[in-house]
Amino acid sequence: MPSSADSRKRGGWPDDVGILALEIYFPSQYVDQVELEKFDGVSEGKYTIGLGQGKMGFCSDREDINSLCLTVVQRLMERNKITYEMIGRLEVGTETIIDKSKSTKTVLMQLFEECGNTNIEGIDTTNACYGGTAALFNALNWVESSAWDGRYALVVAGDIAVYASGNARPTGGAGAVAMLVGPNAPLIVERGLRGTHMQHVYDFYKPDLSSEFPTVDGKLSIQCYLGALDKCYQRYCAKGREMLEKDGKSGPFSLDNIDAMLFHSPFCKLVQKSLARVMFNDFLQDPNPDMSEGGKYAGLEAFRDLKLEETFFDRTVEKAFMTSSKGIYETKTKPSLLLANQVGNMYTPSVYGGLASCIGTNTAAELAGKRIALFSYGSGLASSLYSIRVTEDMAPGSPLIKLVDSLSDLKERLDSRRKVDPAVFADTMKLRQDTHHLANYSPVGSADHLFPGTWYLTHVDAMHRRQYERTPLVPKADHVIPTEIMDSTIPSKRQSPMSLEPTPVDKPTI
Repeated sequence: MPSSADSRKRGGWPDDVGILALEIYFPSQYVDQVELEKFDGVSEGKYTIGLGQGKMGFCSDREDINSLCLTVVQRLMERNKITYEMIGRLEVGTETIIDKSKSTKTVLMQLFEECGNTNIEGIDTTNACYGGTAALFNALNWVESSAWDGRYALVVAGDIAVYASGNARPTGGAGAVAMLVGPNAPLIVERGLRGTHMQHVYDFYKPDLSSEFPTVDGKLSIQCYLGALDKCYQRYCAKGREMLEKDGKSGPFSLDNIDAMLFHSPFCKLVQKSLARVMFNDFLQDPNPDMSEGGKYAGLEAFRDLKLEETFFDRTVEKAFMTSSKGIYETKTKPSLLLANQVGNMYTPSVYGGLASCIGTNTAAELAGKRIALFSYGSGLASSLYSIRVTEDMAPGSPLIKLVDSLSDLKERLDSRRKVDPAVFADTMKLRQDTHHLANYSPVGSADHLFPGTWYLTHVDAMHRRQYERTPLVPKADHVIPTEIMDSTIPSKRQSPMSLEPTPVDKPTI
């Protein structure tokens, strides 16, 4: 452990607790949103401009929530040379429920069998897209508590977002994120700087346990999302002002104090509107806003006396602040939308896909010392806005350098995927719908195009017990994978859950 023992000996909180490593998995196939517009017979630009989406990743019946999480966890462990004995807590956040009792975390325990580590706390956390953030907070709390034994915590967020055919279907997606949590991290979660809002509402929920599809009130869901953003941001800024006052500084705490602003992304256009909403909050909270010609809030005088709760669907306000915040959006938010645009809504991993995108599209020098704010939203509803401070340590081989290097291949990985015709995509969605939760079922989808090292479902027996295998770690000749990915894996060997052979390592390298 990197200085874990020293932290415990000193007593109190360990230093710089946060995210040490981050890995992401997304499906190896996608449908193009331009082609999907034509296939669905909708107006040109409805999905690409109206929603801001480019491509949508999706899974066949070969992948489920367990396989996604198995894949991303093993990939994180292998790429960062972490042994399974080093994990003391494992938390999973997901809303893709395939068992009402048995957690996905317990399925992941298969990966720990070889080393014999069963002393691992944590289970699954569920509340729509907020589950991953709740799991992360639980892990952080454990590291900063008397229960911490000096080992790492591992947080997994994964989901498969599918909708019935219609307006909501292009906002689907799938993916999983794994995060290693501990002290002396390159991504330090700022203590005390967090705003949370919880409320009872039926905007998006899944009451039909026999179906993967949610029940959605689209307009209400957007209103709830924006309303929760208002509440969380106001509470976050209030704590930010208190922090500034303790440092002897004065003035409002606003977007000026944030270097990157990330959001849970149901679709990219909502994120752009959300950044504008944050600027609207700043405008209303600023006691002396600069509305002069050329000023920060020039031309916005007419909106000075408006109330936030009356403007959720005010197109005039929305347009004005989207225009005024365009420059901020381009620099502080848009870089985080790479995966959201190219993969779609991953539910619990969504905002962390934004974090991966932010890291993967910047250099260590560009990130060092920066504050990254993240807004996490889960319908029903649960929401939080908190921030991460990036370390300034850019020494060769430092945790930040290694983290940035590990995500520098995101674009190459996205480009290596296989494009699928919309008709095939529609057939695949029908297959998932017809076979969801079947017992004594063997998937019929092909495993040939899965990424190397991907876990996949092979059979569900009569008692609903699921069996998995892993694809070889050396790709087939017709599946081009970037060299960086191939080099990060262990020698090729098809593995079953009972014969795992983790990468031999002497010590952690992060």
